[in-house]
Amino acid sequence: MTPDEFREHGHKLIDFIADYRANVATRPVRATTEPGAVRAQLPAEPPANAEPFDAVFADLNNILMPALTHWQHPRFFGYFPSNAALASVLGDFLSTGLGQLGLNWQSSPALTELEEHVCDWMRQMVGLSAAWSGVIQDTASTASLLALICARERTTNFSLVRGGLQAEPWPLVVYVSTQSHSSIEKAALLAGFGRDNVHAIPTDDGFAMRADALEDAIRADIIAGKVPCAVVATTGTTASTALDPVGAIAEIAARFDLWVHVDAAMAGSAMILPECRWMWAGIEGADSVVLNPHKWLGAVFDCSLFYVRDTQHLIRVMSTSPSYLRTAADGLAPNYRDWGIALGRRFRALKLWCLIRAEGVSGLQARLRRDIANAQWLAEEVSRTPGWKVVAPVPLQTVCVVHEPPGLSGDALDAHTRAWAERVNASGAAYVTPATLAGRWMVRVSVGALATERADVEAVWRAMRAAAEG
Repeated sequence: MTPDEFREHGHKLIDFIADYRANVATRPVRATTEPGAVRAQLPAEPPANAEPFDAVFADLNNILMPALTHWQHPRFFGYFPSNAALASVLGDFLSTGLGQLGLNWQSSPALTELEEHVCDWMRQMVGLSAAWSGVIQDTASTASLLALICARERTTNFSLVRGGLQAEPWPLVVYVSTQSHSSIEKAALLAGFGRDNVHAIPTDDGFAMRADALEDAIRADIIAGKVPCAVVATTGTTASTALDPVGAIAEIAARFDLWVHVDAAMAGSAMILPECRWMWAGIEGADSVVLNPHKWLGAVFDCSLFYVRDTQHLIRVMSTSPSYLRTAADGLAPNYRDWGIALGRRFRALKLWCLIRAEGVSGLQARLRRDIANAQWLAEEVSRTPGWKVVAPVPLQTVCVVHEPPGLSGDALDAHTRAWAERVNASGAAYVTPATLAGRWMVRVSVGALATERADVEAVWRAMRAAAEG
């Protein structure tokens, strides 16, 4: 494709995306496609000869678009907000179009220094002290894996340069909440701790980790000859946005020399609101934290910020220095290949830079405050309606709901919950996600799509009542 052809098709593509965003509210929220239907419409073999790009547009319209679930729809209330603000889309487009690859500072000085700068902007925006330094990873899963590897190496005094965990005399233990995200357990397994050494700590009535139970578990493991290594606290759990007591956890961890990692993947964006920072009070006692601007904040996926207090420890664990990557700039600027797993990196900072500049901190704050207010409105409506219940605190934008018809309980109630959630989703009017909490099914209504206004929250509430009560 020549630059002139790119210009022609690029203009058409921008118009296509703009039209899609302008009209997405007219589409059913969830795809109704059956498994395998997309592939059945595609040629089994790749084209032998070049095709006109208009053929790609045709298949985009006729095959792919009907099979999309519309995360940018104003009545998308499923999973979590995965917003893609159009300013950030342009930044991502720039990143792809410029084709930069960050291997070290010299391979793209702008890539490195803009990443350093936007990470510092976000540090200031969420109220972290200057003791923290950040880097952009792809997802929170990767960031949490990095945190547990760093914890492992600090506890073992860098066993990776010796025999690794296989040579350690006693097993290392990681502590998580029973409400922790599944990626934390996965990270612990990949870091070599083993499932038997991932200890789940019970939660209180608000589904937050009990600090007293954490301390009891640590003491019990020491007596049993195990080595406490790390604890993962969550600010905004996946099921209910519960808030672990970060300060109390950090105090206990400090007494026993444990690494503290804070998973604030979704809720971390809320820390741009000063009135929300109580939710991770004590964060300065942690060793690492992850937050995802590619969720609620509006940066295009993937853009996960990983902050650490001891960059030299991270670099010592992750560094590689092959001769072909050494330059005269080493030591004068960060080489982000030494801050993570991947050697090369995309110009991810552009999409966050464009988002912050286009909306400003005040604009981002106003949108998040709107979403929190809408979630509070829904929680109040549910609570005052007979037969309906909010089953978890609502500190942020997620409302956990059950409908309890008279005489229905246990497995029958669970079946009813899943059935009415599916009716809402199948209708195309809205999208919600059922999940379990305290062993029973409930429905999560996650408010926070860019275009979601009060009228859309009112509409999902009507759809929920119709599906459950009809």
